[in-house]
Amino acid sequence: MDSTVLRWFPPLRAAWAPVGEQAQVKITGENAKRTLWGAINPRTGRRVVMATRHGRQEDFMAFLRALRASSPGRPLLLVLDRASCHTAQKSQRLATRLGVHLVLLPKQRAELNCMDHLWRPLKQRVSANRQYPTVEQHVDAALQWVLGLSPQDALRKAGCLAEGFWLRDLLENFWRPT
Repeated sequence: MDSTVLRWFPPLRAAWAPVGEQAQVKITGENAKRTLWGAINPRTGRRVVMATRHGRQEDFMAFLRALRASSPGRPLLLVLDRASCHTAQKSQRLATRLGVHLVLLPKQRAELNCMDHLWRPLKQRVSANRQYPTVEQHVDAALQWVLGLSPQDALRKAGCLAEGFWLRDLLENFWRPT
């Protein structure tokens, strides 16, 4: 599980201009943003993604509720970073009440987070170098891209199929879906 911020005025990663001339980049002067929350099942490639206006504790708690609603009655183990909204007592209590087991990654180890790997190509393909008419259209395009990937493509882009994937042994030898 991870979150990322989408900005109405996205990062400029490339621009073409004649040699010796400065590239002109039109901007609106506004920069609305939205937070995308996402989780991927590293065995099946199934994704749950939602957008919120902010990246606050209440938004994370809303994502926990949505995640639980998407898999009623199934055990959920959520691997995530140590963002303050994840470690807050209210969030921890809600996760326990919902039956979502939170496993916190060591600090400064973003490379262990599957969703973090999935956000990178999303931002390259959907966000970089383009501004949508509205931030909501940007969010819609991002959601369509993430959810439109085949399970195999999502797992590959998230790094779950890599030979050295750190959860491979657990997934293959210990955890069995119900």
